[in-house]
Amino acid sequence: MPLIFDGHNDVLSKLAKAGGPRAAPGFQKGLDGHLDAVKASQGGFGGGFFAMWSPSDMPLGDIDEATRTAPYDVPLPPEIAQPDAWGTIEIQARTLLSLEKLEALRVCTNVAQIERSRDTGTLAAIMHLEGAEAIGPDLLELDTLFDMGLRSLGPVWSRPNIFGHGVPFRFPSDGDIGPGLTDAGKNLVLRCNELRILVDVSHLNVAGFQDVVTLSDAPLVATHSNAHAIAPHARNLTDAQLAAIAKSGGLAGLNFESTFVRPDGLPNNKIPVPMVMAHLDHLLNRLGEEGVGIGSDFDGCVPPEWLNRADKLPALVTAMERGGYSAGRIERVCWGNWMRVLRDTWGG
Repeated sequence: MPLIFDGHNDVLSKLAKAGGPRAAPGFQKGLDGHLDAVKASQGGFGGGFFAMWSPSDMPLGDIDEATRTAPYDVPLPPEIAQPDAWGTIEIQARTLLSLEKLEALRVCTNVAQIERSRDTGTLAAIMHLEGAEAIGPDLLELDTLFDMGLRSLGPVWSRPNIFGHGVPFRFPSDGDIGPGLTDAGKNLVLRCNELRILVDVSHLNVAGFQDVVTLSDAPLVATHSNAHAIAPHARNLTDAQLAAIAKSGGLAGLNFESTFVRPDGLPNNKIPVPMVMAHLDHLLNRLGEEGVGIGSDFDGCVPPEWLNRADKLPALVTAMERGGYSAGRIERVCWGNWMRVLRDTWGG
């Protein structure tokens, strides 16, 4: 059974709510959620992007409730003040570093470190920032986070910030909503290119996505996004966006969130295997065998019932096998494609 490298999880937000670094030992013992060290070991979860995210005052439960009937268009939370976001992100960064001190994982800043972690059976973690509210317009906090290990960043979550605009929780819809990156957002992308920080386009609207296409010299990466042609949610990627990702040599990671998987856009975890495989097949058809990975969104989503914990990941491998995927294709989707795009982005 191949190991899986995953493009997105939100377990750091969960640990931050439980006490931050003081809650880190719980990750080793087992958590009530999608991902922890025990479930990772049982399911072949070899590593991934550990996201840091600043929550809004608007409870996520309100979003879930508002999406129970389609069509829907959930009002976006307001912007978050930079000092407030920084306090939250600093706690999550220190929590990740605490997990490393406990030897629960290794924070990796290059592919060689990830591969060594795989060889030694150590969970490999990429420090990722989902929404750049914690960074000021002078980008000083970006350098601070880089020194702490940050190697991946999404300029926006769904709400607007000083760098650009995300897509709302809207169905049916595409992401062609609002203006693109601000001047500060363009500077952020250019600085990420200088530092070789991966720029994640998953939450960007179409105009912001196109700005990254124009500005960035790195492969386009959507760490956790699905196919709009299968499920017409604003968060999913259109075929035109997939074509741009393919042209850049980039990658999209399959997201398990039910509203992004289901063609009806509903938060219902009764999702049959073929519905998930339809997204995977479409992404592979548009991006090629080297352009698709996994981006679960564990601990930040409502996944299919059969895929709702890291220890259940072998079921996805089985689905690929039954779908006629070769062993080589499965290895690339589960692990190899992420290593390729990280090497192309980070260098070395």
